[in-house]
Amino acid sequence: MAIFHCVSLNFGSTMIAFLQGNFVQLTPAKLIVDVGGVGYEVNISLNTYESISGKEKGLLHTYLHLTENSQVLFGFFGQDEKELFMQLISVSGVGASTARMMLSGMRPDEIIRAIVQGDARQLEQIKGIGKKSAERLVLELKDKLAKLPMQMSGGSTFSKSTPHQDAIQALVSLGIQKAVAEKAIDKAIQSEGADVSLEILIKQALKNC
Repeated sequence: MAIFHCVSLNFGSTMIAFLQGNFVQLTPAKLIVDVGGVGYEVNISLNTYESISGKEKGLLHTYLHLTENSQVLFGFFGQDEKELFMQLISVSGVGASTARMMLSGMRPDEIIRAIVQGDARQLEQIKGIGKKSAERLVLELKDKLAKLPMQMSGGSTFSKSTPHQDAIQALVSLGIQKAVAEKAIDKAIQSEGADVSLEILIKQALKNC
Protein backbone atom coordinates (compact mmCIF):
# COMPACT_ATOMS: atom_id res chain seq x y z
CA MET A 1 0.00 0.00 0.00
CA ALA A 2 1.29 3.49 -0.85
CA ILE A 3 2.24 5.75 2.01
CA PHE A 4 0.16 8.91 2.03
CA HIS A 5 0.36 11.79 4.44
CA CYS A 6 -1.73 14.94 4.20
CA VAL A 7 -0.14 18.22 5.16
CA SER A 8 -0.97 21.89 4.86
CA LEU A 9 1.76 24.35 3.89
CA ASN A 10 2.03 28.10 3.62
CA PHE A 11 2.31 27.84 -0.14
CA GLY A 12 -0.83 25.76 -0.62
CA SER A 13 -1.61 22.13 0.08
CA THR A 14 -0.37 18.81 -1.16
CA MET A 15 -1.98 15.37 -0.82
CA ILE A 16 1.16 13.24 -1.17
CA ALA A 17 3.87 14.43 1.19
CA PHE A 18 6.33 11.61 0.58
CA LEU A 19 6.88 8.24 -1.09
CA GLN A 20 9.01 5.47 0.39
CA GLY A 21 9.91 2.43 -1.66
CA ASN A 22 12.27 0.85 -4.17
CA PHE A 23 13.92 2.98 -6.83
CA VAL A 24 13.12 0.97 -9.95
CA GLN A 25 14.21 3.23 -12.80
CA LEU A 26 16.35 6.34 -12.45
CA THR A 27 17.33 9.01 -14.96
CA PRO A 28 18.65 12.53 -14.29
CA ALA A 29 15.12 13.90 -14.69
CA LYS A 30 12.74 11.13 -13.60
CA LEU A 31 12.46 8.32 -11.07
CA ILE A 32 9.99 5.47 -10.80
CA VAL A 33 9.36 4.47 -7.18
CA ASP A 34 7.80 1.08 -6.42
CA VAL A 35 5.61 1.52 -3.35
CA GLY A 36 3.86 -1.71 -2.43
CA GLY A 37 3.74 -2.86 -6.05
CA VAL A 38 2.53 0.48 -7.43
CA GLY A 39 4.98 2.43 -9.58
CA TYR A 40 4.96 6.21 -9.16
CA GLU A 41 6.66 8.33 -11.83
CA VAL A 42 8.32 11.25 -10.11
CA ASN A 43 9.95 14.27 -11.73
CA ILE A 44 13.24 15.10 -10.02
CA SER A 45 15.91 17.77 -10.23
CA LEU A 46 19.55 17.10 -11.03
CA ASN A 47 20.30 17.92 -7.40
CA THR A 48 18.08 15.07 -6.20
CA TYR A 49 19.48 12.76 -8.88
CA GLU A 50 22.99 13.35 -7.56
CA SER A 51 21.82 12.57 -4.04
CA ILE A 52 20.04 9.30 -4.80
CA SER A 53 22.27 7.84 -7.51
CA GLY A 54 23.43 4.42 -6.39
CA LYS A 55 20.61 4.00 -3.88
CA GLU A 56 18.20 1.11 -4.44
CA LYS A 57 15.48 2.43 -2.16
CA GLY A 58 14.63 5.35 0.04
CA LEU A 59 12.22 8.15 0.81
CA LEU A 60 11.38 11.09 -1.44
CA HIS A 61 9.58 14.20 -0.23
CA THR A 62 6.97 14.97 -2.86
CA TYR A 63 4.81 17.75 -4.19
CA LEU A 64 1.77 17.06 -6.36
CA HIS A 65 1.38 19.82 -8.94
CA LEU A 66 -2.20 20.05 -10.15
CA THR A 67 -3.42 21.90 -13.23
CA GLU A 68 -6.60 21.71 -15.25
CA ASN A 69 -5.03 19.24 -17.66
CA SER A 70 -2.47 17.29 -15.66
CA GLN A 71 -1.20 15.98 -12.34
CA VAL A 72 2.58 15.93 -12.02
CA LEU A 73 4.45 14.55 -9.03
CA PHE A 74 7.77 16.16 -8.11
CA GLY A 75 10.19 14.45 -5.74
CA PHE A 76 13.04 15.75 -3.60
CA PHE A 77 15.77 13.99 -1.67
CA GLY A 78 15.52 16.46 1.19
CA GLN A 79 12.67 18.38 2.77
CA ASP A 80 14.79 21.51 2.52
CA GLU A 81 15.01 21.24 -1.28
CA LYS A 82 11.25 20.76 -1.43
CA GLU A 83 10.74 23.90 0.66
CA LEU A 84 13.01 25.86 -1.68
CA PHE A 85 11.08 24.52 -4.69
CA MET A 86 7.83 25.71 -3.14
CA GLN A 87 9.31 29.09 -2.34
CA LEU A 88 10.36 29.43 -5.98
CA ILE A 89 6.95 28.51 -7.43
CA SER A 90 5.29 30.98 -5.04
CA VAL A 91 6.81 33.77 -7.16
CA SER A 92 4.60 34.96 -10.00
CA GLY A 93 5.92 33.79 -13.36
CA VAL A 94 7.93 30.89 -11.96
CA GLY A 95 6.18 27.60 -12.66
CA ALA A 96 6.99 24.12 -11.43
CA SER A 97 8.99 23.23 -14.55
CA THR A 98 11.04 26.41 -14.27
CA ALA A 99 11.71 25.77 -10.58
CA ARG A 100 12.93 22.26 -11.40
CA MET A 101 15.12 23.72 -14.13
CA MET A 102 16.62 26.08 -11.56
CA LEU A 103 17.36 23.18 -9.20
CA SER A 104 19.01 21.36 -12.10
CA GLY A 105 21.09 24.27 -13.33
CA MET A 106 22.35 25.38 -9.92
CA ARG A 107 22.77 23.79 -6.52
CA PRO A 108 20.11 24.84 -4.00
CA ASP A 109 22.69 26.65 -1.88
CA GLU A 110 23.86 28.56 -4.98
CA ILE A 111 20.28 29.62 -5.74
CA ILE A 112 19.76 30.80 -2.18
CA ARG A 113 23.07 32.67 -2.16
CA ALA A 114 22.30 34.39 -5.46
CA ILE A 115 18.85 35.50 -4.26
CA VAL A 116 19.98 36.61 -0.81
CA GLN A 117 22.91 38.56 -2.29
CA GLY A 118 20.68 40.09 -4.96
CA ASP A 119 22.68 38.54 -7.80
CA ALA A 120 19.96 38.57 -10.45
CA ARG A 121 22.52 38.15 -13.23
CA GLN A 122 23.48 34.70 -12.00
CA LEU A 123 19.85 33.67 -11.96
CA GLU A 124 19.40 34.91 -15.52
CA GLN A 125 21.91 32.29 -16.69
CA ILE A 126 19.29 29.60 -16.00
CA LYS A 127 17.13 28.70 -18.99
CA GLY A 128 13.63 30.12 -18.57
CA ILE A 129 14.67 32.87 -16.17
CA GLY A 130 14.68 36.30 -17.76
CA LYS A 131 15.70 39.60 -16.23
CA LYS A 132 12.25 40.41 -14.83
CA SER A 133 11.81 36.95 -13.31
CA ALA A 134 15.27 37.09 -11.75
CA GLU A 135 14.60 40.50 -10.23
CA ARG A 136 11.20 39.32 -8.96
CA LEU A 137 12.81 36.29 -7.31
CA VAL A 138 15.27 38.51 -5.51
CA LEU A 139 12.62 41.02 -4.50
CA GLU A 140 10.12 38.48 -3.16
CA LEU A 141 12.41 35.85 -1.65
CA LYS A 142 15.51 37.68 -0.44
CA ASP A 143 14.31 38.19 3.13
CA LYS A 144 12.57 34.79 3.34
CA LEU A 145 15.57 32.79 2.16
CA ALA A 146 17.97 34.73 4.36
CA LYS A 147 16.24 33.05 7.30
CA LEU A 148 16.20 29.59 5.71
CA PRO A 149 19.21 27.42 6.70
CA MET A 150 19.94 24.84 4.04
CA GLN A 151 22.73 22.34 3.51
CA MET A 152 22.27 20.24 0.43
CA SER A 153 24.64 17.80 -1.12
CA GLY A 154 24.84 16.02 -4.09
CA GLY A 155 26.95 8.37 -7.52
CA SER A 156 25.92 4.99 -10.16
CA THR A 157 22.68 4.98 -12.01
CA PHE A 158 20.29 2.29 -12.99
CA SER A 159 20.40 3.42 -16.59
CA LYS A 160 22.16 1.21 -19.14
CA SER A 161 22.50 3.99 -21.70
CA THR A 162 25.51 6.24 -22.21
CA PRO A 163 26.03 9.51 -20.33
CA HIS A 164 25.51 11.32 -23.65
CA GLN A 165 22.08 9.70 -24.11
CA ASP A 166 21.14 10.19 -20.45
CA ALA A 167 22.05 13.87 -20.68
CA ILE A 168 19.92 14.38 -23.80
CA GLN A 169 16.99 12.59 -22.16
CA ALA A 170 17.34 14.78 -19.09
CA LEU A 171 17.29 18.00 -21.12
CA VAL A 172 14.30 16.83 -23.16
CA SER A 173 12.49 15.97 -19.91
CA LEU A 174 13.17 19.51 -18.76
CA GLY A 175 11.35 20.86 -21.81
CA ILE A 176 14.23 21.46 -24.21
CA GLN A 177 13.83 20.39 -27.84
CA LYS A 178 15.90 17.31 -28.68
CA ALA A 179 17.85 18.98 -31.50
CA VAL A 180 18.78 21.87 -29.21
CA ALA A 181 19.68 19.44 -26.43
CA GLU A 182 21.96 17.42 -28.71
CA LYS A 183 23.85 20.52 -29.84
CA ALA A 184 24.19 21.74 -26.26
CA ILE A 185 25.50 18.35 -25.09
CA ASP A 186 28.02 18.17 -27.95
CA LYS A 187 29.25 21.66 -27.14
CA ALA A 188 29.59 20.78 -23.46
CA ILE A 189 31.60 17.65 -24.30
CA GLN A 190 33.91 19.69 -26.52
CA SER A 191 34.59 22.15 -23.71
CA GLU A 192 34.71 19.72 -20.78
CA GLY A 193 36.15 16.60 -22.39
CA ALA A 194 34.74 13.14 -23.11
CA ASP A 195 35.28 11.95 -19.52
CA VAL A 196 33.12 14.63 -17.96
CA SER A 197 30.63 13.35 -15.38
CA LEU A 198 26.95 13.19 -16.26
CA GLU A 199 26.03 15.83 -13.69
CA ILE A 200 28.58 18.37 -14.97
CA LEU A 201 27.68 17.54 -18.56
CA ILE A 202 24.02 18.37 -17.94
CA LYS A 203 24.81 21.56 -16.04
CA GLN A 204 27.15 22.81 -18.74
CA ALA A 205 24.69 21.87 -21.47
CA LEU A 206 21.94 23.85 -19.73
CA LYS A 207 24.14 26.93 -20.05
CA ASN A 208 24.45 26.29 -23.79
CA CYS A 209 20.71 25.95 -24.48
